[in-house]
Amino acid sequence: MDNNMFCFQCEQTIGCSGCTGNSGVCGKTADTAKLQDELTGALIGLARAVDSTTAVSKKTSQVIIEGLFTTVTNVNFDNASIESMIQKVRAEKERLAPDCSKCQSPCGKTDEYDMQQLWNADEDTRSLKSLILFGIRGMAAYAYHAAVLGHEDDEVNLFFCEALFKIGYEENTETLLSTVLKVGEINLKCMALLDKANTETYGTPEPTEVTLTVEKGPFIVVTGHDLKDLQLLLEQTSGKGINIYTHGEMLPAHAYPFLKKFPHLKGNFGTAWQNQQKEFDHLPAPILYTTNCLMPPKNSYADRVFTTEVVAFPGTVHIDEKKDFTPVIEKALELGGYKEDQILTGINGGTKVTTGFGHAAILSHADTVIKAVKSGDISHFFLVAGCDGAKPGRNYYTEFVKQAPSDSVILTLACGKFRFNDLDLGEIGGLPRLMDIGQCNDAYGAIQVAVALADAFECSVNELPLSFVLSWYEQKAVCILLTLLHLGIKNIRLGPSLPAFLSPNILNFLVENYGIGPITTPEEDIKALQSGCVQ
Repeated sequence: MDNNMFCFQCEQTIGCSGCTGNSGVCGKTADTAKLQDELTGALIGLARAVDSTTAVSKKTSQVIIEGLFTTVTNVNFDNASIESMIQKVRAEKERLAPDCSKCQSPCGKTDEYDMQQLWNADEDTRSLKSLILFGIRGMAAYAYHAAVLGHEDDEVNLFFCEALFKIGYEENTETLLSTVLKVGEINLKCMALLDKANTETYGTPEPTEVTLTVEKGPFIVVTGHDLKDLQLLLEQTSGKGINIYTHGEMLPAHAYPFLKKFPHLKGNFGTAWQNQQKEFDHLPAPILYTTNCLMPPKNSYADRVFTTEVVAFPGTVHIDEKKDFTPVIEKALELGGYKEDQILTGINGGTKVTTGFGHAAILSHADTVIKAVKSGDISHFFLVAGCDGAKPGRNYYTEFVKQAPSDSVILTLACGKFRFNDLDLGEIGGLPRLMDIGQCNDAYGAIQVAVALADAFECSVNELPLSFVLSWYEQKAVCILLTLLHLGIKNIRLGPSLPAFLSPNILNFLVENYGIGPITTPEEDIKALQSGCVQ
């Protein structure tokens, strides 16, 4: 393949317009980007071969979900792995439509889609189709995690096919816009499905204090989002003298009762994903990547990087579906860990963080919260949440939280919280001012809290003293944003920059209909957002 790519699906894309050179800012090469486009085109062909408007088979759904997840930013950098996925998609299409490849008079019904048609489309069509595509890529990650735990939804699975078909072959602007909002609607169902899968498997999250100190001796760092992989690793390391530390989005695992029962699940190492090259540098322990976000590893620790599921990087050891973590365990014992306990800190110097304030935990104190609002002890709720990233300007979120009024409550989720989750903001009425709801996967919990409060005060979510201040990086943030728009939530502040794939017309539509806008300064945004209609 020639050295020429086009990709603008993540926040860090070059010049807020698109990565077009030999490699993207994320580290994937032009060859990898083109293979991801080829995979997407093959998925659209497979979706066209699904001859049903009511259901799609479990096998086909698994292939589509896995294929979409493979194309999410910072998941798969391995060309051989992506080529294998393309062949899997084509084999599934052949299974569904075996006569197509032999037909002497091809109708083109199941043809693969050339993604250059999308990238070269008029800017509004490209913008709407990109919103759909990036939204379902993010939603596929949630569906994947739920499926690992045995939970699926026929409506969610069928919508992947519907959305893929419209990306390839729908040109009507109104239909595309309707599908954009439907991504948000179906993603809400998908997040509810994952919430059910996690809580039924591991119990209801409970507020839990997590140390940032790493004890001496062998240990393994687990990053990503997949709780099942963590469970299996904990089981396989039990009694072996190896401690397990979470990293990044795996932090909320400490709040699940089933996982907490493992005494060697010790604490959290490091902060958000974009700091891994610094934090993992010469780390005396292996790192297991269960999902995104994987950055190209430095030579100083590349020999201790292990991947599993759809994550892959050339030259690293991949743990297959048998889930035998022996290579990871052996590497941990070989490296031996630190010789002495390491008292590490968060970005702001804190030595511990708290997680586990899921919707069940917060709503169990609903009476206290409602009373505090009515008495004036709580003036406002700010949901400061989303993906972190390396682009300058993200310290905005730290300053926003620091400057938020002392009678306000900060709700947070996803890896953006590492900018401020080690701060001690105190309490209001016995409840902490800073509450970590969980992973980006747990955005459903924040929505449930907002809806419950609106019901309690007999008003709409938009009438609550609640503001959404979001940071975004990749495609899971896109589908969450579309869910908030589907619910009619207005006046969202988004940063550190607006998506490159929003054309001026589509951006204007979002501004005019939802009041969505870019972040400015913490002082200005706090002043503008701090208002509410609850009496």
